[in-house]
Amino acid sequence: MTHIDKSHGVILADDIRTAWAWFLALGAAFIVLGLIASSHLLLATIVTVYYLGASMIIAGVLQIVQSCRLTRWTGFILWLLSGLLYVVAGIVTFTNPALASSALTLLLALFTAASGIMRIWLGAGAMSERGWGWIVASGVLSTAVGLIFLVGWPVNSAWLLGLVLSIDLIFQGCALVGTGVRLKSMN
Repeated sequence: MTHIDKSHGVILADDIRTAWAWFLALGAAFIVLGLIASSHLLLATIVTVYYLGASMIIAGVLQIVQSCRLTRWTGFILWLLSGLLYVVAGIVTFTNPALASSALTLLLALFTAASGIMRIWLGAGAMSERGWGWIVASGVLSTAVGLIFLVGWPVNSAWLLGLVLSIDLIFQGCALVGTGVRLKSMN
């Protein structure tokens, strides 16, 4: 049973250690979901796109409601328009998931490559520090992956988001299983 220290509002370390089985079970579930997603990449991409669309609609509606509560605020119109834009983008995502998948895949490719370029630059600027080479190496890898994504675009839009989702689920699952095993060994 998890206890919360009422004076600080934190979960006690002993309670976390006794929850090792939950970490293990959650990790196993993530791994299974990741494997299922990896066997149905198109479906996983569609689910990802619909999830993002639903998130945009919910966020937009909440922002519109919030803006209506602040009608006298000087930023009211911009806040309202921003919320409406979120809702419209979410609706477009639902009505044309192929377009949304293509746009999201392009953004993923560009941001991955840009992230890699930034790490190369940061690593090169830290040459006097230990480990700078690892930063540069990870930057080169990210840049290469981003460029591979970009070269395959828009064809890879049908499966790439599903692949990223499945890999993420599997890695998170492995991390949770590892945490559960480590916590079990601490008991």
